[in-house]
Amino acid sequence: MNPEKEGREKGRGKEAGEGEGEGRGRNESGLPPRISLEEKLSLFEDLWAPRIVAECNGQHIKLAKIRGEFVWHSHAEEDELFLVLKGRLRMEFRDGVVELGPGEMCVVPRGMEHRPVAEEEVHLCLIEPAGTVNTGDAGGPLTLEDPSWV
Repeated sequence: MNPEKEGREKGRGKEAGEGEGEGRGRNESGLPPRISLEEKLSLFEDLWAPRIVAECNGQHIKLAKIRGEFVWHSHAEEDELFLVLKGRLRMEFRDGVVELGPGEMCVVPRGMEHRPVAEEEVHLCLIEPAGTVNTGDAGGPLTLEDPSWV
């Protein structure tokens, strides 16, 4: 089965608000699509539920809205990139804190325990290997094993 077609059949793609091939290939004219992060962020409200907006070399580019404290967790096999688009993010580590504002980013190395914290709503762009589970090794009610496309 065609992987792109299979993805749409799982609720990703057109049914989830994604244009044909958007974020993973070419648009109707054969060119790579322009993706508006602001527009994509306007399509969902729920917190701590990242949405996939594109795929590149086995990496998912995701958008998320967060507020409050997430769970302490780590990812044994994956690095994670957090790019703040709006608001202020406090990335807590067992040995310290990294504060990030709009236009700033942090790469959390695989195996490093961390916890994102946002006093006010923060909009993030995340880049991580496809299949990365948001709660890593912690599990729990905030686990989102199969994020949807937006």
